[in-house]
Amino acid sequence: MGKHWRKRPPGSNRATSATITRSGNVFSNETHHDALQTAKATDDIQVQVEQMQGVTGMTVEVIKSITTTIRRMSEISTTIASAVEEQGAATREISRNVSEASKGTREVASNIAGVSQAAHQTGLGASETLSAARSLGTQSENLSGEAELFISRIRQS
Repeated sequence: MGKHWRKRPPGSNRATSATITRSGNVFSNETHHDALQTAKATDDIQVQVEQMQGVTGMTVEVIKSITTTIRRMSEISTTIASAVEEQGAATREISRNVSEASKGTREVASNIAGVSQAAHQTGLGASETLSAARSLGTQSENLSGEAELFISRIRQS
């Protein structure tokens, strides 16, 4: 037995025992206190995790809602693009029809101008014919007067 045990004075064992008991109680109280703090911290963490799970769940729902809204907006955009394309086609058709109507209007105007010119020429021709008819009427009257005078002279002679 290689160790020499030192002898302690009598009563020192009691003091040492009391010190150990007090130290054990302090340690036990500290351990109990640490255990309570750990349990409280665990509960706090669990509440925070549950809150985060709740927020995550709400976030997922909001993201789903946003996704639905984006999908709907995409559908609306597609519908609008289709309507714009149809409107463009209709506008091109209207433009083509207006162009053709304009061309037809120019042709009608040209024809009206031709008819107006022909009517003017016809009016001039009618005026000339009327003038010639009046002149012919005057000449006929003169000829008739001279013929009567000639016949009257022949009868007198």
